[in-house]
Amino acid sequence: MSSFNKKPIILALSNPTSKSECTTEQAYTWSEGCAIFASGSQFGPVEYNWKVYVSGQSNNAYIFPGLGLGLIISGAIRVHDDMLLAASEALAAQITLEHIEKGLIYPPFTNIRKISAHIAAKVHLASRFPQPENLIAYAASCMYSPNYQKYR
Repeated sequence: MSSFNKKPIILALSNPTSKSECTTEQAYTWSEGCAIFASGSQFGPVEYNWKVYVSGQSNNAYIFPGLGLGLIISGAIRVHDDMLLAASEALAAQITLEHIEKGLIYPPFTNIRKISAHIAAKVHLASRFPQPENLIAYAASCMYSPNYQKYR
């Protein structure tokens, strides 16, 4: 990949880790630190030429919660291509310049609820049903929250 791409995109998506096509360390070593790398299994950060590289995790868990929530809140009974495209564009919109500079191609998974609300809002928009005024707030309000009332 590195012989014909300045910044090769390497997606080692096989799970479990023992079956991964390559490790983070191998990707950055073979590409001389130029790879854009994500994996299906989580790998720790690696150092190459005195620079620390953090690998992203590529996982369908980024899309499915927001896609499912968007379908539920829109009342859609079918998934069409516009909804899938809206979900992927909403995920891509969550990437910041800081993430890109770190070599990440996905936002941090710790923000999954925020990411899912944005995806749900965009999926709802793509469903062509009547829209609430603030779709992100509406999507967030429809999320399950495991908080229980105290009765005593």
